[in-house]
Amino acid sequence: MGYSIGRYIAVILCLCLVMISVVQAAPHKNSAISEDSFYNPPAGFEKEAPGKILRTRRLDKKSLSAFLLPQNIDNAYQFLYRTTDALGKPITTATTLIVPHNADPSKLVTYQVMMDSPSPSCAPSYVLKTGAGLKGVITQAELLFMDSLLERGWYVNTADYEGSNAAFTVGAMAGHGVLDAVRAVLSSGNQTKLKADADTQLWGYSGGALATGWAVQLQPSYAPELKFIGAALGGLPVDLNKTLNAVGGGPFAGLAPSGIIGLTNQYPELATYVDSIIKPEKKKAFYKAKDLCLTRLVLNYAFQNMDDYVTRPDYTNAPVAKKILEASVLGRGDTPKVPLFMYHAKHDEVVPYSPAADVYKKWCKNGATIEFVKDEASEHIILFITGAANAIMYLEDRFKGAAVHAGCSARTTITSLLDPGALGVFGKAVLDALLGLLGGPLGPGNL
Repeated sequence: MGYSIGRYIAVILCLCLVMISVVQAAPHKNSAISEDSFYNPPAGFEKEAPGKILRTRRLDKKSLSAFLLPQNIDNAYQFLYRTTDALGKPITTATTLIVPHNADPSKLVTYQVMMDSPSPSCAPSYVLKTGAGLKGVITQAELLFMDSLLERGWYVNTADYEGSNAAFTVGAMAGHGVLDAVRAVLSSGNQTKLKADADTQLWGYSGGALATGWAVQLQPSYAPELKFIGAALGGLPVDLNKTLNAVGGGPFAGLAPSGIIGLTNQYPELATYVDSIIKPEKKKAFYKAKDLCLTRLVLNYAFQNMDDYVTRPDYTNAPVAKKILEASVLGRGDTPKVPLFMYHAKHDEVVPYSPAADVYKKWCKNGATIEFVKDEASEHIILFITGAANAIMYLEDRFKGAAVHAGCSARTTITSLLDPGALGVFGKAVLDALLGLLGGPLGPGNL
């Protein structure tokens, strides 16, 4: 019964997001990221080191907005930087660094939004700068979470971790994109005043957790010089194939075509295969996902099934698909050396719980330090909201230097919102979001 009620609530919340996005949609002169020359890589960028800043722009202080309402921050910068795709090839992408009033230059959180789209125009840097109308509703909603971090005086970095080709669901691309964004912003102190040795943490939920999880897994080998003091991962996608199966026929069915197209944006051989199995009469409808951000994806494909689009129901069993899907499973690389806080709904209808529990056990067996909270009453969208308080408290403890107990611990809670201290933090987060929406100065000591 609880599962069914939670599922209905998830559908209602999903529809509410769509309604909000329709209300706040507005026309923009720049309809696509391709029209912005900032994103064009300079000649010879391939020779630069990963994380090298290639282009910089300082944004107008009120250019970042949530639902058309400007955020009152001290500064915001965007950097185009060199990174590496999943095939080891040089590529560029961008990141946005937000500086609150009365900022603490020794503290940085890199926050991974739920981009969850194979369209480059859904990249957070583009959405945060332009508002992007209907396209950017999810990123703008997550900006309200970032407001709570900014109100604490922390620098906040959010990367276009899917890369310039929008390789959604490609874990290695996402991990490299996050790590190189951190390299970039930590080298920006001459402009941003952020210390090169700032204490750095990561946070992401759902698609943002995918990027965060791959970043902490790849860090020991790809960016060993980076030192993270903590990371929070909620609703962590581990096995893409299981997620594809979970969302079929449900309110979040749009994650299937978007995830598959995201993979084809990285792997040309998969693109050829996928195109060969899409029914001719369904191609236009399937490839529409190329141009949609998360909200529109949800609206356009809700309660559909991939079986209706393909000529073979076992489409993921073809050798090319199996090879790439296997490479996309988290937990088969290095064990994270970063202290982690994981939280996941046991009845998550979008990102299955069991693969996250399995990767927790595997990482713990190999020496990781993890706190894992299993939420009994929540589902995917609900925990995105209610689990934020625990994540913020974890980040606060790490910045305060609270002792980290080596090893792993797991507990089950009825709802994360009622955990000790969570209601107070959640209430502050709501006030911080209202402050941001009302144009109040974001940063400590401004109330």
